[in-house]
Amino acid sequence: MTSQYEKTDAGADTPGWLRPHRQRFIEDLSGLGYGPDTLNRYGEVAYRFCVAVESRALGAHDLVGSQIEDLRAAVIDATAAIYRTNTRFCLNRFINHLVAAGVARLPEPPPKVLTVLELLHQEYDAYLRNQRGLSDSTIYDCHRFMDRFMAFRFGEVIGNLNDISPDDVVAFLCKIRGGDKPYRDKTPPSHLRAMFRFLFWSGKTTCDLVNAVPRVAQPPQSHLPRYLRPEIVEKLIASVGSDDPVGRRNYAMLLLVARLGLRAPEVIAIQLDDIDWRTGAILIRGKGKRHDRMPLPKDAGEAIVDYIRNGRRGSSRVLFVSNKAPFLPFVDAQILNFIIRGAFDRIGLELPPKYVGSHVLRHSLATDMLRKGASLDEIGDVLRHRSRVSTTIYAKHDIEGLRSIAREWPEQGDRS
Repeated sequence: MTSQYEKTDAGADTPGWLRPHRQRFIEDLSGLGYGPDTLNRYGEVAYRFCVAVESRALGAHDLVGSQIEDLRAAVIDATAAIYRTNTRFCLNRFINHLVAAGVARLPEPPPKVLTVLELLHQEYDAYLRNQRGLSDSTIYDCHRFMDRFMAFRFGEVIGNLNDISPDDVVAFLCKIRGGDKPYRDKTPPSHLRAMFRFLFWSGKTTCDLVNAVPRVAQPPQSHLPRYLRPEIVEKLIASVGSDDPVGRRNYAMLLLVARLGLRAPEVIAIQLDDIDWRTGAILIRGKGKRHDRMPLPKDAGEAIVDYIRNGRRGSSRVLFVSNKAPFLPFVDAQILNFIIRGAFDRIGLELPPKYVGSHVLRHSLATDMLRKGASLDEIGDVLRHRSRVSTTIYAKHDIEGLRSIAREWPEQGDRS
């Protein structure tokens, strides 16, 4: 077997013409931070693909369509069964590299006949993104409720959308809200209104059913927001810090949540360019595509610098990335919940009742600010609430303030 990193200057129709592409493929992987063992595995699989191409005397213009599939099958079939899954993964990445380099072309997928519901999803997706400007997570929920409603009303095959009646809307809401326990999800009516607004806007229904969606009463929030005492918050933060890259990253992430009250998705959305080191400010990409600039606390800033200098790797412009090659950003914000759960285990504490994930640090910040004399308006500004109503839940913790407005309890014999 020749060297895995052998270079040739052969032309596109000369034996060995594909090997320089293999070399560049390995170099790209090395730049992403993959270790020697992984590079050797990719190099071996790519080498076997090159040999298969050479044995068939194929040139650059021959790596198209079914020829690619035949080569892929030949390499995988010659691999021991236990290694075939890994070989297929490595080989697919090499073939994609060749496609991006313009020396291979994958077979055209057969045209897919979309169902009525799939066509409806495509138009609805464009409407939610372009007309409403909603986030991906909200769009996902809108699609999910469209699926649930259409299945409830029509079954497997969608019929005439004009047959939907207000009674169908009420019956659907009664069905999903049925049960012994209170249904605390407030979004179904909103998602249904968005769907009916789209159907009428796009001309798929002649009647606007938005007003047919009833307002649904929500059970009052009798419980206090879950929070932690300041000393517990500091213990949690300190427990995740360490001198390795993961510890530096997790420490910086928790500091941002605890000091600025950020939501978990806001933390993983921070980019390197969002930090203004000269003014000590950070841009927060919040809900509803709202951007807010906030002061960056000193300890959080120092933790971020330590992570960037001594722990962070990769070429992504997102600040917090995975510690495994190719060091990509996190797909979702569950990483914060895992970090906090691990911190609770590390310091030997149980999770608070009805644990609310990383939001417990956000609630803890607001509660601590209230007890130190901050007004609800000031708390709302820090938490970036759009409505003051969202902040009033913390008034339940202001015992002294509530005591000042409470009426005196009448004593026995007092008729006033």
